[in-house]
Amino acid sequence: MSPQKYLRYLSLPSLFGTQRTKELLYINPTVIPTREEAQDVTITVYDYDVNTVEEHSYKSITDCFRFKSNNRITWINIDGLRKADVETVCNHYEIHPLLIEDILSVNQRPKMDEVEGVLFCLLNMLYFNEQKKTVEIEQISIALGKDFVISFQDDASRDVFNPIRNRLKIANSKIRQRSADYLCYSLLDMIVDNYFTVMEKVGEQMEMLEEEVIRNSNTRSLAKINMQRKELIVLKRNFAPVRDLINGILRSESELLDDRTTKYFKDVYDHIVQAFDLSENYRDMMMSMQDLYINNVNLRMNEVMKVMAIVTCLLAPATVIGGIFGMNFEVIPYLHNRWGFFIAVGLMLIIPIWMLRMFRKRGWF
Repeated sequence: MSPQKYLRYLSLPSLFGTQRTKELLYINPTVIPTREEAQDVTITVYDYDVNTVEEHSYKSITDCFRFKSNNRITWINIDGLRKADVETVCNHYEIHPLLIEDILSVNQRPKMDEVEGVLFCLLNMLYFNEQKKTVEIEQISIALGKDFVISFQDDASRDVFNPIRNRLKIANSKIRQRSADYLCYSLLDMIVDNYFTVMEKVGEQMEMLEEEVIRNSNTRSLAKINMQRKELIVLKRNFAPVRDLINGILRSESELLDDRTTKYFKDVYDHIVQAFDLSENYRDMMMSMQDLYINNVNLRMNEVMKVMAIVTCLLAPATVIGGIFGMNFEVIPYLHNRWGFFIAVGLMLIIPIWMLRMFRKRGWF
């Protein structure tokens, strides 16, 4: 039977997570990535003021144009990106072409820009995949203008903004009483708060992995440690730039930002700093876990070597005695004695027993 018939069912990269390494690290900023056009685009509009709120869902991008300059706060959330739709809505709301390129980019580093009266934030929403035990990312772009906020998402099936949608429906909620910059703060705050939810899931995986390493360290445990460290790379690559993003908003002197909202952005900054510090602690824990694995392997090897050394020492007297009486000399003491064999065997047993008692007395095992 040909072994190639069955080797194709064995995917070695999936065993050790090598494909995940390519996903995380193979990013070339000099190559323009190709974005697939979304099959379905959902446009949700929340148009509100202190007294009323209107919720609309559209399929055509031009349907949301009528909300511009209506003296109310408008949140336009676009799920699913198409180049033509993004360019159309951005041109209508006077968003710079450089920001359009960032919105349509792939694997972009989180950042904040302020171009021609529009405050732009680009960052990633994080999700934890329970089946694959990996951290998944979704790029989101937020454009803050005068009395409007436009958010662009890739995946229409999930986001973290449902609490904000619920608050918009409450008449006396703070978000209804503030300007558009407070809505932008709320979006950023929900994204950052969800980071802690993802980190809790990662922490649970680390706890189970630590118990496995302590109880039964093997090659599979080392592979899991390596895969878990890659997930921590995802966290660190998102937390550090988002910290700079929020810091850039705090230092901005844009007219779009109300002084009353600054303290709220400071709260988001404190949260992302805490998340970054926690990710560093997770990284230190993974390094300690790897050291623990190596120490367990070395300890197990030392135990094996100790047992082999003891067995070798115990067999040494029998080897010496057997070698002496096995030499081809004509005259050997007790060679022709009727009790010679029993005396030799007795020495082979008595001396190892005496050595064993001495080893235990000295605490060698």
